[in-house]
Amino acid sequence: MKNIFLFICLLCSINSFGQEITIRSLQVYTTDDEKSFPVVTSKNQLVIEFDVQSKTLPVFNIIFRFCDRNWKPVDNIFFNNFGQNVAYFLDQYTLPVTVEEADYHFTNRFPDKAGYVSFPFSGKWRFYVVDPQDTSKVFAEGKFIVARPEVYLDVDLKKETIENQTYYPPELARSFWVVVKSTIPEEFFPHFIDEVEIIRNHLIDYSIRINRNDQFDFNRKFEWDGANNITFIAKDFRPGNGYRQVNLMNTNTYSAKNVLAKFEGFETDRFYKNPSFDFNGGMIFYNHKDPYATYMNVKFSIKPSIQIYGDVYLVGAFNEWKVTPEYKMDFDGELYTKTILLKRGVYDYQYVVVNGDPNNPKNIDWYILEGNNWEAPNTINVLLYYRDQNYGGYDRLIGFSRIKTK
Repeated sequence: MKNIFLFICLLCSINSFGQEITIRSLQVYTTDDEKSFPVVTSKNQLVIEFDVQSKTLPVFNIIFRFCDRNWKPVDNIFFNNFGQNVAYFLDQYTLPVTVEEADYHFTNRFPDKAGYVSFPFSGKWRFYVVDPQDTSKVFAEGKFIVARPEVYLDVDLKKETIENQTYYPPELARSFWVVVKSTIPEEFFPHFIDEVEIIRNHLIDYSIRINRNDQFDFNRKFEWDGANNITFIAKDFRPGNGYRQVNLMNTNTYSAKNVLAKFEGFETDRFYKNPSFDFNGGMIFYNHKDPYATYMNVKFSIKPSIQIYGDVYLVGAFNEWKVTPEYKMDFDGELYTKTILLKRGVYDYQYVVVNGDPNNPKNIDWYILEGNNWEAPNTINVLLYYRDQNYGGYDRLIGFSRIKTK
């Protein structure tokens, strides 16, 4: 049986014992794939690494918590996994003195060989990087999914258009119908299988969910033959476009502290441009042991050729693909700009338009500046949930499939 773990991470800084400790450039990947959204099987390992800015070498523990499908930790003793829910001894290195904004580097693999950490339940999990003396002090946290596929998912993509409304430009209506079919084994009760979740690339916080009880959404459909065959359909999976990339690897081109994301100047919208090469939302870093693996203030600039109704936000691998207030771009009447601190590396990113509340996914337009092309490369993760009645009931992940459109 294959074990699969999907990780998403969130960074922060905190003051501990009078000193400021900041975690930067947290990256999570598998030993066989550095750039894709990490999927760990029994044949590889998950790697969690990050830089730390601190005057003295800090000590961390990592605590792991099992969650429901909405990422809320389950308050149930059966799922605490005591004895194998904490990583106590983390490997670390001192960074070269030429590296600014960071002093130490931590790299660790899970599950660990010592057996301190295991993930016995299929479903969603959170982890917390904490102070060993006071676990309420959280320096960083992240999300991951443990999947042990027990049910085969037949996933098919059909090029269609969204039919329930009119779009302009009409290319915005392009979509894939994602059809997920499965024959449920006898040991499962079909009426406890209630939801499929579809995650595009690294967009874990903006997934599509198809629930068997939601019969009023034109674009979501559930079918059951009364026996063991079920089908979930999402009609509104837009392909988007290839991501933009900022490549800071060249030490001659990017040798100063303050640099431009695009060396030639500002960018513009690319609605009608064909998809370009990308990492499907990922990133890679310069070797942390190299003296040039330092940090730069990187300025992103875009001058749209169309009228923008709303605000423009910068999103990418450097902020976990989240639309957040701190990444809202400044507008001077001509250019939208945003400067952020980045470690030398290569990052996928894009610009999105928000009209209203950035916390409401319905107000986020991922496509008007970037385009919507059926030929765009995408990694599509499909998750099938089961309302398991054991241990008081929990959200169990019984099916997982990953497909790539290119």
